[in-house]
Amino acid sequence: MAPVYKIAVIQLHPKPLNPEANFLKASSFIASAASQGAHLAVLPDPRAPTQHLHRPRHHRRIPPPSSSPSSSSANPDNNDDHPTLLNKTHFISPTGSILHSYTKKNLWHPERAHLTSSSHDAHESFDTPLGKVGLLICWDLAFPEAFRELIADGAKIIIIPTFWTLSDCNEYGLRKNPMSEDLFLESMVTARAYENTCCVVFVNAGAPVGGRDKGTYAGMSRVALPFVGALGEETKGSREEGMSVVEVDMEMLEQAEANYGVRGDLAKEGWHYTYRHQGKGRL
Repeated sequence: MAPVYKIAVIQLHPKPLNPEANFLKASSFIASAASQGAHLAVLPDPRAPTQHLHRPRHHRRIPPPSSSPSSSSANPDNNDDHPTLLNKTHFISPTGSILHSYTKKNLWHPERAHLTSSSHDAHESFDTPLGKVGLLICWDLAFPEAFRELIADGAKIIIIPTFWTLSDCNEYGLRKNPMSEDLFLESMVTARAYENTCCVVFVNAGAPVGGRDKGTYAGMSRVALPFVGALGEETKGSREEGMSVVEVDMEMLEQAEANYGVRGDLAKEGWHYTYRHQGKGRL
């Protein structure tokens, strides 16, 4: 019988460049998730404002990965006066060790002046108590190639800490549809679960409860599975800070693969989609 896991989706309202406050709030949510029997707790990308990331005085305020339970952090690698800033997410085991780290590959356009991509490094799955897991961050969601590489490497659960706002859409798109980013996230998260016969854990930042800036935060954190779509009643329709604890029956992934055969096709010798991008803007 396939296992059933409880996953806590924590739609935190992170305070940029305030790791102490984020740590305390995250710890409280994680304790609540543990009391509800969660096997895994996932936090959003706390993302520092990109316009500040190049300033050395802010680098001292960005925590190393071991000092915070946050899912994602920007880590400086100092080289004289020109630090390399990486947006990294970490999977922390029940004993507190870091099982795997991932550096964001697909940088959102304003980030590219300040952050360094993992570029041609392979997307790799890794072993956890919940089976094979893959990590992505935020804008990686838009690239199906990232998911394909992870599931080809055996990932069954793909975790995506995110800081995604409604204002990430340009003025033209917002005139056409003020909720354009809602449509993007709702469509993409579910599509990625179906087309890869996997569980997608998408966790976005939320607005402060009762705050005035609810119109900025997209929220919509959820766990998506084939056949049933989005789970997480407390967060999937909400923009505010909160938490959902959902049950993920891994049999659903087995049955989805039996029905659609995506992984089986990818594993075939001579499978016809064999291209790799070569970094020159063309296939």
